[in-house]
Amino acid sequence: MSVMVARKKVVRKWEKLPGRNTFCCDGRIMMARQKGIFYLTLFLILGTCALFFAFECRYLAVQLSPAIPVFAAVLFLFAMATLLRTSFSDPGVIPRALPDEAAFIEMEIEATNGTVPQGQRPPPRIKNFQINNQIVKLKYCYTCKIFRPPRASHCSICDNCVERFDHHCPWVGNCVGKRNYRYFYLFILSLSLLTIYIFTFNIVYVALKSLKIGFLNTLKETPGTYPSTVRRGCSQSLTVLTVLEVLICFFTLWSVVGLTGFHTFLVALNQTTNEDIKGSWTGKNRVQNPYSHGNIVKNCCEVLCGPLPPSVLDRRGILQQEESTAQEESCPRGPSAQEPTTAQGPGGQAEESSAQQKDGSLPHLSAVPVPSLSNAEMPEEKQLTSGELPVPSQDAGQAEH
Repeated sequence: MSVMVARKKVVRKWEKLPGRNTFCCDGRIMMARQKGIFYLTLFLILGTCALFFAFECRYLAVQLSPAIPVFAAVLFLFAMATLLRTSFSDPGVIPRALPDEAAFIEMEIEATNGTVPQGQRPPPRIKNFQINNQIVKLKYCYTCKIFRPPRASHCSICDNCVERFDHHCPWVGNCVGKRNYRYFYLFILSLSLLTIYIFTFNIVYVALKSLKIGFLNTLKETPGTYPSTVRRGCSQSLTVLTVLEVLICFFTLWSVVGLTGFHTFLVALNQTTNEDIKGSWTGKNRVQNPYSHGNIVKNCCEVLCGPLPPSVLDRRGILQQEESTAQEESCPRGPSAQEPTTAQGPGGQAEESSAQQKDGSLPHLSAVPVPSLSNAEMPEEKQLTSGELPVPSQDAGQAEH
């Protein structure tokens, strides 16, 4: 008897997705493979805020107002939430064409362009699409085998086509597209406010301390302690950390605030970074942006407050089920599973036939072992000569009826 055991393994779609992305938490988190700069971003934000909360906030909360650390904590939590939301979400990746779909698109292109003579370059694969009385070109992606939707582009780092592609940001470790652009904008906006806030109150802290004990004594004193009762070696080491905190905020201030101002300009025009770099709507032809509403408020509402489309990847969907079988060998089975078990021996066949005759049914021909005898082993009266046909006996005819 043989026993077959089937085991099914569930395969999620994120395990078979092409492209250069990494997934965590069973496909719930999606990021690019290059995450080193993203970890640097986390280190700078967490380190700077930890120094501020540990030193300056304690002194400012006593001298000025306890609302200072509270407001700083709100900005910090909001910036971290938007950063993680931007980094861990699907930016709007467009699935690649299946083999049947790619073959159908190729047939359509060949039917449209016709046969190209040998040695000539084939025409570009472009479709014209009209949006707000403006002709927009849909380009063909040779990697994904699809005609990209309007404003979509192929990211060379993640190797995916992203809908309403803005840019690939290594600081957040992900592409910025249609599904996470608003969170990216809120992240850089809140980070700008947090950087300005920390830098300003660092200056306020140094000014308040300088009025009491002088500027040089302030640099020598332990920052944030009130009153200060620590050793001089510890004081000097913590003073170095405060200076480092001020330098990080100073250099971060210009880049982050400048980036926020640039993206505020793009949001007001309903334009992407990719379109601005390529000069899609500000080139020589002065083509108008078909996606702009001509109103700053409407453009901001569409980009930042519009409905968020769902992900078309369905990362946690079940793709297929792989079956693996395990076979265990035991004693061989009988002719039929429904036949009773009988003792095997010299009279075993007679006992089986008698049991079947009691039921009133004939034995199956496939279940009865038929010994094969050669012509030499047959009796003399049963041997056949060449060209002689066998004559059925009377018993055989009754058995057939």
